[in-house]
Amino acid sequence: MRSLLRFFTDLEGTRERAAKVLSMNRRNLHFIYTRNDRKNFPLADDKLLAKETLVPAGVRMPETYRVYSYFFELNNLEKDLESHHDFVIKPAQGSGGNGIIVIVGRKGKDWLGISGKVYTAFELQKHITDIIYGVYSRDLGDRAVIESRIVQHPVMTELSPLGLADVRVIMCDDEPVMSMTRIPTRQSEGKANLHQGALGVAIDIATGVTTSGRFLGQAVDHHPDSGIPLIGRTMPYWPEIIELARKTAKAVPLKYLGVDISIAPDGPLLLEINVRPGLEIQNVNGLGMLPKLQEITKRKVAA
Repeated sequence: MRSLLRFFTDLEGTRERAAKVLSMNRRNLHFIYTRNDRKNFPLADDKLLAKETLVPAGVRMPETYRVYSYFFELNNLEKDLESHHDFVIKPAQGSGGNGIIVIVGRKGKDWLGISGKVYTAFELQKHITDIIYGVYSRDLGDRAVIESRIVQHPVMTELSPLGLADVRVIMCDDEPVMSMTRIPTRQSEGKANLHQGALGVAIDIATGVTTSGRFLGQAVDHHPDSGIPLIGRTMPYWPEIIELARKTAKAVPLKYLGVDISIAPDGPLLLEINVRPGLEIQNVNGLGMLPKLQEITKRKVAA
C-alpha cells in the first residue's frame, strides 16, 4: 500500500512539474510568433545587422575590425591583419559556433589558433572564402566578420578552462526569465553549445549564484574534464549582466529572445541574440519557464 501511495504521489508531482514546462509548440505559438514579427528575424540571424542596431543603443559588443563580403577583398588579407595580434573570424549568419576561428597570436609568418593549430594566410583566406560562399550560414552567401577576441574574466577561465563560456538569459517583454552559463568541454571541442556536448550550469536570476549543472542529459556538480566544482559560484558582474540583457532586449523589436553574453575582466559584452532560444535551459535549471512567463504576461496585461 505504501509503495502504491508513493507511486501516485510521485506521479502527481511529475504532472505538476510537467504543467510548468514550456513546450516547443507553446513557445512558438504563444511567445515567439506573438512577440517577434518575422520581418525582424534578420536582426537575430545576422550578427552585423544586430551590431548596427545594438551598438548605437549603448550595448557593449566586441569591436569589428573588418568585414569581407566579396572574394576580391581577400587580396589584402595579410595587410589587413598586420595590426591585430589576436582576433576572431566568424560568419555573420552562422550558428552553433560553426565557422568560428579564434586567433591568439602570431607564429612567425603564420597565425596561432586557440587550440594550438597553426594557420597560414592561405588557410585563413580559404576559410573566409567558405564563409562568403555560405558554407556556415542558413542562406546562400554570407559575410565574414573579423572582430576583437574576448579574454575571459579569471573566474570564468577557472570555471571554463577549455574555451569561451557564455551566459544565456531568456528575455520576455524585456524581463529576464531564466539563465544559465554554457561551458565548453572536450566533448564539445571548446564550443559553448549544449547540443555539441557543452556543460549547462543554472544561474539564479536574483543572485547570480550557480545552482545546478547538466552534462549530456545527466545532472553534474563538477566539470567533467577539470573536476572544478560548479555549484554555489557567483557570476562576476551579475547586476551588469542583467542590465546588459535588459538594454539589449529594449533596443530591438524582438520581445522573446535569448541573449548571449560573455564576461571579460572589465565587464560583460553581448555576443549575439537568438530569436529561437532552445528549451534545454529548463532541464539545466530543473524548472519550467511557464509560470514566470505567465507572470510577466499578466503584468503586461495589467499595465
